[in-house]
Amino acid sequence: MPTALITGSNRGLGLEWVRQLADAGWQVHATCRRPADAGDLQQLALKHAGIRVHRLDVTREDELTALTQEIRTAGIDLLINNAGVYFERWDKDPLGSIEYAAWEETLRVNTLGAVRVTEALVEHVARSDRRLVLAITSHMGSIAEIGGGRNYAYRSSKAALNAAMKGISLELKPRGIGVLLLHPGWVNTRMGGPDAPHHPEESVRGMRRLAEEFRLEHSGRFFRFDGSEIPW
Repeated sequence: MPTALITGSNRGLGLEWVRQLADAGWQVHATCRRPADAGDLQQLALKHAGIRVHRLDVTREDELTALTQEIRTAGIDLLINNAGVYFERWDKDPLGSIEYAAWEETLRVNTLGAVRVTEALVEHVARSDRRLVLAITSHMGSIAEIGGGRNYAYRSSKAALNAAMKGISLELKPRGIGVLLLHPGWVNTRMGGPDAPHHPEESVRGMRRLAEEFRLEHSGRFFRFDGSEIPW
């Protein structure tokens, strides 16, 4: 039975990843900051014996240490760095009214959090059969695709994540561990909003296809969920 670990799995894309993988027969370690408040995830876990729910705030070293102790020697075929934040209230503001505390928190979660999780769990990935790390990033992290101002915090956090994961992919490739950077599209979630054209089921299905078709020569590359490649 293949095993996945997913961060930010209490709603949106993370919850959909849990649902689809569990339906496909995977063992899923589903993590979120407040499991007691994750009603939809807990209900899903009641329906699937293969789902285990764990507490994890990706900015907290103590919770990550506790998680590694809980899963001990388990292999992780697919590590999905999905947890992320977007402070729209501040990130839409122009120069002159930037909220730097929110920017710092965005970097802590979106960039440092994903790298911290990958570093802590890389040996679990190494002992699995599939050995793949996914970073759920955004086309907004592509410098080539910046077409306007604002969104400085989110854009920079995803650009930094892309750069870090590209470097990690080169370090891990000799060990047979792959890294994929995936843009899920503009998805109808709490973050994406009701006007988004894509549903989580469609987005995750596309990303799953890329994960299933992964070959090591794809490592460190940046794709949309439909398989098209994104320029840096």
